[in-house]
Amino acid sequence: MTRYLVTTFRTPAFQARVVEQHYAFLDQLREQGKLELAGPFADKSGGAYLIKAASLEEARNLAFADPVHLTGSSVVTVYEWNAV
Repeated sequence: MTRYLVTTFRTPAFQARVVEQHYAFLDQLREQGKLELAGPFADKSGGAYLIKAASLEEARNLAFADPVHLTGSSVVTVYEWNAV
């Protein structure tokens, strides 16, 4: 499994109600053993999370199922990350 860094940056269309759904989504990833780390940025502009996936395509599929992406509340970007 490879690690992927997912960043989420709030858009002008951000919906505060989606935060609870986003956290539930992250809990599901954690239960599946795919989420390593997650948290918001201190300036409240968004956040990031680290997931494990077999490919970039799988990582994108996971990240783009995030409610913050589906509602247009955040721009979600996935990076393959070679953490040391």
